Amino acid sequence: MSVFRKIFGSISKSDKEHQKNEDENKFLPKKDTPIDESFTINFNENGGKFLYCENINEVYDFLQQILEENNWKEKSALLLNNKLKKKFKDFDWNTTKVINEGHFLFTTCEYLIANDGSILISSNQIAEKKLNELPKNFIVFATTSQIVKTIGEGLHGIKANNNKNIPTNITTIKHFKVAEDDNFLSYGSSSKNLYLLLLEDL
Repeated sequence: MSVFRKIFGSISKSDKEHQKNEDENKFLPKKDTPIDESFTINFNENGGKFLYCENINEVYDFLQQILEENNWKEKSALLLNNKLKKKFKDFDWNTTKVINEGHFLFTTCEYLIANDGSILISSNQIAEKKLNELPKNFIVFATTSQIVKTIGEGLHGIKANNNKNIPTNITTIKHFKVAEDDNFLSYGSSSKNLYLLLLEDL
């Protein structure tokens, strides 16, 4: 609005229509952002590195690129999940189950939480280890069907999927920016340098 309109209070027809539309829109329900888009936005804002894959070959390609980009080819991947190890048995890398020998953790997750961009994990992925006992570098392999809106939905899904043997050590990772300097302020931090390989399965 021009200075003159502010002083003299003149409102044109188009201004009146615009104001009317704004007033009407206040009472309309807001359009929800799709949960996959919401997750992507929040995950990136948390500092995560997101790689979308249309098929398993792209997962392999991106995994190879991550190792090369970070000079991890000669490093050992901490792989605690036997099913995941079997799925990637043909991939050319060194793996270990010994925590102290792993330079990065390669894992799945329980769910991807859209409303805060966090990753829900449990003892199925990290056994009974605390996050600060694990490597600071994570590569997470997940699928689009694992995206849910809230942590509550994720917890409900865990219970439904694990009928009698509900996993323990359920936690979320939300901060994906690791401090370069390890000092007393970052001691015990659960922040992780995290890559997400997200496979389309819907």
